[in-house]
Amino acid sequence: MRNALGLLFATIAAIAAVAIVGDYFAQSTSSQRFAGGPAALAGAPAASYQLKRLDGATDSLDRYRGRVVLVNLWASWCAPCRSETPALEKLYEQRRSQGLVVLGIDQGESGAAAATFARQLRLEYPILLDEDQRYGRAFSAIGLPTTIVVDKSGHIVRGIDGELSLAEMQQAVDPVLRL
Repeated sequence: MRNALGLLFATIAAIAAVAIVGDYFAQSTSSQRFAGGPAALAGAPAASYQLKRLDGATDSLDRYRGRVVLVNLWASWCAPCRSETPALEKLYEQRRSQGLVVLGIDQGESGAAAATFARQLRLEYPILLDEDQRYGRAFSAIGLPTTIVVDKSGHIVRGIDGELSLAEMQQAVDPVLRL
């Protein structure tokens, strides 16, 4: 009886998970989402949404047109996000004078959670709050962290799922900064 009950609960949980993930991706329009995750977006125009920043002002990716932008989708509960964030801050410090913008976009959390994370890690780059996870859907994020490199014209050069080292971040942005 216990095994049958356990199997029933596991089946219900699996069905619920599939329904939630399916609903998440169904909310994207075909112009926002491409098969194959963020890597398949290379060459596409980058989606842009008006979001609140931690300081209460509104901001969007379009605001940085004319500059190279490394967009990082993250959440404070994500261990790989926490692990890679010091490298993002270092990259921002190193390449800021060359025109690089690092734009952190918190996915689905409260402003308080994002602010605590940013304060703990002493982040200087802009943090946007994407409570509806529109950027995650638009950039075909399979998980977190997801990194998108956007060129000066607003087109995606590269999309990467997963944690990156400082060297990998530099390899992703340096050729775009030289253009």
